[in-house]
Amino acid sequence: MRILVVEDETKAAAFIRKALQAEGFAVEVCPAGDAGLALCQTNLYDALVLDIMLPGLDGLSVLRELRRQGRQTPVLLLSARGEVNERVAGLNAGADDYLPKPFELAELVARLRALTRRGGESKTTVLCVADLQLDTLSRQALRGGVKIPLTAREYRLLEFLMRSAGCLCARTTIIEKVWDYDFDPGTNLVEVYIRRLRGKIDADFHPKLLHTVRGAGYLLKEPT
Repeated sequence: MRILVVEDETKAAAFIRKALQAEGFAVEVCPAGDAGLALCQTNLYDALVLDIMLPGLDGLSVLRELRRQGRQTPVLLLSARGEVNERVAGLNAGADDYLPKPFELAELVARLRALTRRGGESKTTVLCVADLQLDTLSRQALRGGVKIPLTAREYRLLEFLMRSAGCLCARTTIIEKVWDYDFDPGTNLVEVYIRRLRGKIDADFHPKLLHTVRGAGYLLKEPT
């Protein structure tokens, strides 16, 4: 599951990121409302953890704009204030759940799991590119009906590439999205895992789906 956390308190954001990553979530953190809105408009997330008090654009304004645009990503609102009228305002703006600060990280994780399960009932859970399929609930990959065993990291890489199908994915972006840390120009992790993944999804199948764009990145696409 891919989670965006929009929280301007550095320590709180770090604790939330660590707790969610420990539970297997892929986490991206953003410290400002306007930047968080931009990310939601260009990326797909399974859920959004959104603080109300944010610089740039407050959380309720971000939420209202997302819902105005028809984006139904599940949203868990956070706020240091727990007054009833604020909770009502958040829910009326389109929030799926509300958690007042301070909170227990275990409760945050549990609420997010509930939201992502609920959201999964109304959206497809199977990604497809040509005859390659990835079930994001069972985490099972198939190519031409043949099961493809994947490690946890290979799964995350394949899911990211399939969600970005048809779009060029730069090495820096893959590192940030799949490994959850800033890019280290000296690492060859991307190349190693792309090679492993290509050996599993392309080596014994035709046509080839995973392509290298020299000097730019990688592209997963259906044949034309």
